Amino acid sequence: MAGKVQAILNLEIVAWKAQPAPPLGPMLGANGVNIGAFTQEFNSKTQEYMQQFSGADVKIKCTLTVYADRTYALELIWPVTSGVIKWKLGIKKGASEPNKEQIATINRQQLEEIAEIVKPMMNTEKPESIIRSIAGTAKNMGIKIAPGAVKIAA
Repeated sequence: MAGKVQAILNLEIVAWKAQPAPPLGPMLGANGVNIGAFTQEFNSKTQEYMQQFSGADVKIKCTLTVYADRTYALELIWPVTSGVIKWKLGIKKGASEPNKEQIATINRQQLEEIAEIVKPMMNTEKPESIIRSIAGTAKNMGIKIAPGAVKIAA
């Protein structure tokens, strides 16, 4: 890619479901990105996630670098942790009031399976730290953490 960087967009888009509809289309158009080319490229690059997550609506974090000559570079980062949790538990969305309602329960095995998926994007290599981070995200979604699922550091 040649040229001066015009914009860097941090996006979260459902795997294999990029469409030129709002809010994505207008944002890309305003930055001079060919919307059709972008959606086609994103959808083809995220097809493996669609298969991995059995067609569930899991958002993928990505960075789009837009250059002054209207070219761009698309970098897929990783699935959003909350989306992986929803997929694993088979729920559509988190609780509207997480402190008052609990919509599901997550156990140690599920936390470990999610940790394996999101491990590359975490800022630690310690499995227990990753599991605690995922448990915190789950709790903020209104998901109960099964007793003994998370080890508390002494």
